[in-house]
Amino acid sequence: MEEEELEINLPQENYSDDDIKTLDWQEHIRRRPGMYIGKLGDGTSPDDGIYVLLKEVLDNSIDEYMMGFGKTIEVTIKDGEVFIRDHGRGVPLGKVKDVSSKMNTGAKYDSKAFKKSVGLNGVGIKAVNALSSYFKIQAFREKQTVWVEFSKAIVTNEASIEPTTQNNGTLVEFIPDTTIFGEYLYRDEYVESLLKNYVYLNTGLTIIYNGKKFLSKNGLVDLLNENMTSEALYPIMHFKDTDIEIAITHTNQYGEEYYSFVNGQHTTQGGTHQSVFRETVSRVIKEYYAKNFDYADIRSGIVAAVSIKVEEPVFESQTKTKLGSRDMGPKGPTVQKFIGDFIKKELDNYLHKNSETSETLLKKILDSEKERKAIAGVTKLARERAKKSNLHNKKLRDCRIHYNDTKGDSMDESSIFITEGDSASGSITKSRNPNLQAVFSLRGKPLNSFGLTKKIVYENEEFNLLQAALNIEDGLDGLRYNKVIIATDADTDGMHIRLLLLTFFLQFFPDLVKKNHVYILQTPLFRVRNKKETIYCYSDEERIAAINKLGINPEITRFKGLGEISPDEFQHFIGKDIRLDKVTMKKEDLVKDMLNFYMGKNTPERQVFIIDNLVQAED
Repeated sequence: MEEEELEINLPQENYSDDDIKTLDWQEHIRRRPGMYIGKLGDGTSPDDGIYVLLKEVLDNSIDEYMMGFGKTIEVTIKDGEVFIRDHGRGVPLGKVKDVSSKMNTGAKYDSKAFKKSVGLNGVGIKAVNALSSYFKIQAFREKQTVWVEFSKAIVTNEASIEPTTQNNGTLVEFIPDTTIFGEYLYRDEYVESLLKNYVYLNTGLTIIYNGKKFLSKNGLVDLLNENMTSEALYPIMHFKDTDIEIAITHTNQYGEEYYSFVNGQHTTQGGTHQSVFRETVSRVIKEYYAKNFDYADIRSGIVAAVSIKVEEPVFESQTKTKLGSRDMGPKGPTVQKFIGDFIKKELDNYLHKNSETSETLLKKILDSEKERKAIAGVTKLARERAKKSNLHNKKLRDCRIHYNDTKGDSMDESSIFITEGDSASGSITKSRNPNLQAVFSLRGKPLNSFGLTKKIVYENEEFNLLQAALNIEDGLDGLRYNKVIIATDADTDGMHIRLLLLTFFLQFFPDLVKKNHVYILQTPLFRVRNKKETIYCYSDEERIAAINKLGINPEITRFKGLGEISPDEFQHFIGKDIRLDKVTMKKEDLVKDMLNFYMGKNTPERQVFIIDNLVQAED
């Protein structure tokens, strides 16, 4: 039998000179904002683009301060408009337009003028300009001033040199473009957190935000004290030199907690300096005690911060959240040698001179070692069980893209829903995005883990499988999902499950919460509809508004549980309009005290709290 030859006619698309386009720089930034500022967002997350815009402008003011000019920066945000006024040298008057509207224009290419700056590529402030519906820059220099106004980086108005009575410095005003960011809102908690980091890293700098003053006398010690939610076991060790500052202590919490910075930039994803710091601290402590301690025991409960200044730093993305540099500068030592030599000298000396601290630290390490060895057998069995279960894990319906993937644009959107019961998990599974959204099903109410040791994480099959699914046994470096979403019914049982899961995370993986990975899924309480329109309502206020909008006798359904919501409907609640409440921790939220109140034995204080906060449910 002869083979039949098939001719496949593919459509021929015209491909000519006209198809090759060169975008103006403004248009390129506006079409591909993610390349310049990471994700967009509306201000509900601290890494949303509107905060990156604020940071890009502030970085220039901070660089002026680091060069020795201007000790105060004023920041005002009102009705979405941002004003930043520094008291540095002021942009040279003849270059005010160029620095904000010509790509790759800036003073920082010459590393003699800005030796250890964050913004070295001349892009930052231009990106702010391109992504703002209104942008104004005004320079004050030697009793003269110049200003230029833009819209989407196109000049709309400008003034020639005029006399002024104002002090030297630069004023930048901008309004992020709502056609790109949507209806955004700057949240004080995120702005203030950003500004606090600036003053911790620049002792002597004052930032005034909407009339509120921020300054720090003790640098990274203040930073740790602000962020710790467990008591320090010994006074914070603090070491500082020209291009490096570190602070270290231990607490009784599980896990490790690090805050790392390069040239004032908070490297939230770490990088070479954080890895070197972590390894060197462990090695120096091990050598000091001259005992064969496991590094995991030395680091258990550590809370530490490291800040270094590097010439011409290389970051792994434009948003500068992870350092890639291996050297301190073109002619400087390696990051490893620089940090290693400093820690070896300072930490070793400190431990020799402060016997009380070294004794407390030794006891902490021995306690961690004792607990680890006590559960070694359980741990091994649990890992083997988790491996077998992962091959046929009925609890986990995984997604295709993960947060710890080395490549991909969507890693930050990778999520896992933790839900209870077959009907609820079934609805989510059928309506989820299988590329980005995984589902983990609980069998019922998880165990109350308050007051238990980490042994329970391995002994309890459900906790062990959840730990394995998240891949967090050895820290957050391998975390598989950026968003860990607790999805339970909005009734008392659902609230209880939510508390039990939060207790588990706060006890054994507090960094998962502190690094903003844990969320609560909001689900609608009511569906209000008529023949033309359906409105889902998340509160009584929304229900009343929906009834008023739809008019006479709409059909009202109250959802008592997630299982009642059909998959077709559920996709509206976990898609682009998903409503999430981030679980956050503040300085005053001492984990031990808080969990003891809510999850410990029934105390008279809690009984009084419950009675005082009783709410009569509507019929």
